[in-house]
Amino acid sequence: MNFPLEAFTTVSAANPWTYVVFGLIGFAFGYTLETAGFGDSRKLAAQFYFKELTVLKVMFTAIAVAMTLLFGAVGLGLLDFSLVWVNPTYLGSGVVGGLIMGVGFIVGGFCPTTSLASASTGKIDGMLFMLGGFVGAFLFGETERYFDHWYNNAGYYGRLTLDQVLGVSPSALVLIVVLLALFLFWGGEHLEQAFGRRDLSREPRWRKVGAAALLAAALGVLVLGSPSVEDRYQRLSFKRTEVIKQAAAEPQSVTHVYSADEMLSKRLVFTSPAEAFKARFQQAINPVYLDVRSESDYNLYHLADAVNVPLERLADVIPSLLSEPPANTVFIAIGNDEAAAIEAWKLLVASSVQNVYILEGGINNWIAFFGAGDPALQPLATGGEDELRYGFPAALGSRYASCSPDPIEYEKLDFEARIVLQLKRDKSGGGCG
Repeated sequence: MNFPLEAFTTVSAANPWTYVVFGLIGFAFGYTLETAGFGDSRKLAAQFYFKELTVLKVMFTAIAVAMTLLFGAVGLGLLDFSLVWVNPTYLGSGVVGGLIMGVGFIVGGFCPTTSLASASTGKIDGMLFMLGGFVGAFLFGETERYFDHWYNNAGYYGRLTLDQVLGVSPSALVLIVVLLALFLFWGGEHLEQAFGRRDLSREPRWRKVGAAALLAAALGVLVLGSPSVEDRYQRLSFKRTEVIKQAAAEPQSVTHVYSADEMLSKRLVFTSPAEAFKARFQQAINPVYLDVRSESDYNLYHLADAVNVPLERLADVIPSLLSEPPANTVFIAIGNDEAAAIEAWKLLVASSVQNVYILEGGINNWIAFFGAGDPALQPLATGGEDELRYGFPAALGSRYASCSPDPIEYEKLDFEARIVLQLKRDKSGGGCG
């Protein structure tokens, strides 16, 4: 018998070379800030008086270039954007925090990161600003419990990106942002000329070449477009390490690489009713029973604590499934049989939702396993594909005994383990702060 040990393998920070890469990136970032003049509070504060807009130029250049490269890699199939950590949106606390930081930036001349760059070069104002930031962080940590509910709930939108807000494709958004950046660069230079008496004739001409190259790259991203769900699904590959037990021989570990269709055909992602039930009582995992049937079928009968998201609306909730689920969350897609659950599995894994499984045989199999002795649940003589094959006296939802079986009665259930936690992506921050 084969026992799956892992579903995905990724490069993690446990590899020593990754720390070298992080160190080099940090050094390059600090060096760039200092050479751009971001260690000088007078230069930073001058942007608010339209005399020196280097901050706007550098930051918008970084955003535009990174965005172009990122979605260029997505269009070429080299990167799955769903695996890139996006900080959840908390609009209320974000607005208040932005105002506080903005006022502090104007008064002190630094943002948190630039104060570190300034302090590292021995500037006293940078050191004091950095110290103030540490004191502020300490006071926030000591008082956060008094406004925790507002802080974590006011305007919470989860994983929200600008293309979703504007209703455009990511590749189109790249072009929009690049055009906006170029317009701001042009406008910023004229503001510097008017308020800072800057001589534009002495600016290097290579800037126009860089702007043209960036615009050309953005147009290339637009042509490439974004891969469809079907494209992402076809590119999926899964690594599974299995322990093979042989007679009179030591167990051997064998790693296989499967396509998504092979994972389905070999039924490696189907979990039995017994395992799905036992998952509720395992501390190592947090099961989410994702019922993708119609609302009417769900109301007739569903597992205790199951969440109803009909298949046709599943794509709408994927951003929330990607935002901040606990690392040990396992999603179990449930249909009446398996057809709808398989389609849900394909959509979810193609969208990079991790730890997704399918309830083997669906609700019909669950009732046959746990509700065979319930006289209220009568098998029907006929039943179409992926339709309920039981009759119900009333739409009682999860109030049938078999919806939440007795854990003591079924304590010694035997099953082949299929559920294995996949490695989660790391969270990472970014930006000036």
